[in-house]
Amino acid sequence: MHADMLRRIVRGRVETPGGIAEAAAARLRPTSWLGPTGRLMVIAADHPARGSTAAGGEPLAMADRADLLDRLCQALARPEVNGVLGSPDVLEDLLVLGALEGKVVIGSMNRGGLAGSAFEMDDRFTGCSAASLAAAGFQGGKMLTRIDPDDVLTARTLQASARAVTELAGHQLMAMVEPFICHRVDGRVRNDLSTEAVIRSIGVAAGLGTTSAYTWLKLPLVDDVDDMARVLSASTLPAVILGGEVPEDADSTYAAWERVLRLPTVQGLAVGRSLLFPRDGDVEKALDIAVGML
Repeated sequence: MHADMLRRIVRGRVETPGGIAEAAAARLRPTSWLGPTGRLMVIAADHPARGSTAAGGEPLAMADRADLLDRLCQALARPEVNGVLGSPDVLEDLLVLGALEGKVVIGSMNRGGLAGSAFEMDDRFTGCSAASLAAAGFQGGKMLTRIDPDDVLTARTLQASARAVTELAGHQLMAMVEPFICHRVDGRVRNDLSTEAVIRSIGVAAGLGTTSAYTWLKLPLVDDVDDMARVLSASTLPAVILGGEVPEDADSTYAAWERVLRLPTVQGLAVGRSLLFPRDGDVEKALDIAVGML
């Protein structure tokens, strides 16, 4: 399947590059952001565009594009997995493969803050734009919005995110904002997942742009999961819970997701590596558990 998949994609890119736009125009589009479960279940695969290919302790787990696409197609074959989040190249590969029919498609907008780089906090918008997403008939755009109180580059990211929220709303597209309070520890950027920090990041993210009518939040589980009700009460915006890195204790993570899904503002999950690259290698089992919670 990998070889056939690669040949099909490469042949299309070489012989008929305009076919990508044609496939986008002909794609069956969803009628709602919510799937058959009444929830939004997004599979995320925009990590490589930020120079991040690790999952489950394997530094190059996401590096093989054919393998990644195979896993994505496996997930998207589930009706309950009604959305995908990716960089333009990944989304276009999936378009060629016909895997986006009827799915909520969210393009990743800012991938310029490469993982581990000196300029990591300068999250430039190097991917999808509101105009390109609207032209492709996609449903929204996602922006990573990291806030480091000690890094002046944060101001530039906030300004760019606010502009993106406004532009997406102008096209009536979802603006999925993923906020974190961050700090550099021994030269590396670390997300602060304390209750107080995540609440603060929510307040900042919810206020970006000229309107919040189309804004959704993509939020992590905090260190003390029992505080998630308090965290989610910081805003009335719809939220999806992100999966993050592949957990060592998958069962406790799944239990936490199930509890948080009961909170009123939580509308679903946006999970990538946790489902695509589970530590036990059983993608089908991971998908069964996740969709079962919905």
